[in-house]
Amino acid sequence: MEMHQIRYFLALCEDLNFTRAAERCHVAQPSLTRAVKLLEDELGGPLFHRERANTHLSELGRMVRPHLEEVYERAQQAKREALDFSKLKRTTLRIGIMCTIAPYQLVDLLTAVQVRHPGVELHIVDAAAPQLEERLVQGDLEVAIYCRPQVGDDDRLHRMALFREQMMIVVAPTHRFAGHNVVRAQDLDGERYVNRANCEFTGIAGPIWKDHGATCSLVYRSERDDWVLAMVAAGLGFGFMPESCVTHPGVVARPLIDPEFWREVNLVTVRGRPHSPAVGAFVREAMRARWPGQARRSEPGLEPDAA
Repeated sequence: MEMHQIRYFLALCEDLNFTRAAERCHVAQPSLTRAVKLLEDELGGPLFHRERANTHLSELGRMVRPHLEEVYERAQQAKREALDFSKLKRTTLRIGIMCTIAPYQLVDLLTAVQVRHPGVELHIVDAAAPQLEERLVQGDLEVAIYCRPQVGDDDRLHRMALFREQMMIVVAPTHRFAGHNVVRAQDLDGERYVNRANCEFTGIAGPIWKDHGATCSLVYRSERDDWVLAMVAAGLGFGFMPESCVTHPGVVARPLIDPEFWREVNLVTVRGRPHSPAVGAFVREAMRARWPGQARRSEPGLEPDAA
């Protein structure tokens, strides 16, 4: 059963005249007649009775008409939605954003996508970097923004650097570090540590601090940065987080040096995967955006090979 056969059949149902139905479908009458005959052969009986000037639906024709109308309408709807999708008139883009990225760092990008591509509906998933990467590879997400400094290059993934920022030591104003311009790793020895469960440098920073003679005492651990900041402000210990995450008015932040730690946030897609037009639009907007510490990209029309 071909879609043009259904279309010819439905036109004939309306006109009950082969000549007019052929004109409506912009085909020659013999072509329409053959198509209807093939449909009748497939369905096992005549769909119309032709009695001189009186062409009318047979019982079989009346029975199958509503089913074929539904099939045709659904096919037309699928075509309309596919066209809207290709032209970004109506499509959903599933984006994963690392839970430790401050909203204000991405709001300009998300706003630009909505302004220039109003038909793109952004579905944002908030999670830790490992979970985002897993869902991206599995196909649950189309693009993700996160940082994983502890993981080496993965040939399956394409990374486009967006911005980088320094990791800070965060303390209450009464803490001795508050009077320092910088904090060295060795200065952390003996200090109480308020840990971010989703820290980008989990498993990396601790061993490095120990190599520099610093052993800390873990006193609190939370997946939520606001709780970590609240505990730091209460004087329970120091925090270790990106500068942009230091949003509590009751804390101060000092750069950690000797060594320094920087997190690089990337836009990640799966290399070689066919991507929707919405992914391409999102990547282009990311390339146009001005990010902290970076000049505006000079060629926004160039996309990474994964998009």
